[in-house]
Amino acid sequence: MDAEFNRNLVGCRECPRLVDYLRNLPPKGKRTRDEYWNRPVPGFGDPSAQVLLVGLAPGAHGANRTGRPFTGDGAGDFMYPLLHRAGYASQSQVSHADDGLQLTGLYISNAVKCVPPENKPTAAEFTHCRPFLARELAGLPRLKVVLALGQGAFTSCLRMFKAQGVISSLGAFPFGHGVSYSLENGLTLVASYHTSRYNVQTGRIDESMFLQLLQRVRRLAAGENG
Repeated sequence: MDAEFNRNLVGCRECPRLVDYLRNLPPKGKRTRDEYWNRPVPGFGDPSAQVLLVGLAPGAHGANRTGRPFTGDGAGDFMYPLLHRAGYASQSQVSHADDGLQLTGLYISNAVKCVPPENKPTAAEFTHCRPFLARELAGLPRLKVVLALGQGAFTSCLRMFKAQGVISSLGAFPFGHGVSYSLENGLTLVASYHTSRYNVQTGRIDESMFLQLLQRVRRLAAGENG
């Protein structure tokens, strides 16, 4: 995305609850507030990406600290080694926004750009952030597949496509891990369980499941039958 878009996103203060939460969120461990990003977190990745991965929102002590999606928390610790194995990430271990990570064919963002209390955005917060997500999608001219992690991100993507006139109702697109839908705008929307620490620890998603899904997404992006 261009610098002006990122400035507008980082400067957004549309959601009073999230602004207040960021203002009062205590740092974890021995870190100070000065070590935290504590602002809306922009997406990042390959501007020629064929795949857009959409998470729910920044983690309180992950992306909200590092300023880069899925960096510094359990969800990213699980996900990035698999992105590396699937050929999307230049390295398997990530720690901060300047660690040298590069994405190829992939752009990563979140449906909501600020960390929400209890990791639960409100309907209004999803709505306020949706234009940013739509702008990110429009800024990826080679995009073929949108991979949504978790039902919250998946539903927000559906609402975005409904507002754009791509789909007429949400009910025709039920969520389920691995389900995919060909949309009238030429994109394929794919759903996945979120890679959260809770989902991994409870076995709802594991390495094999997610890696297989990434391989299928690559085939879909190449125009092959997934």
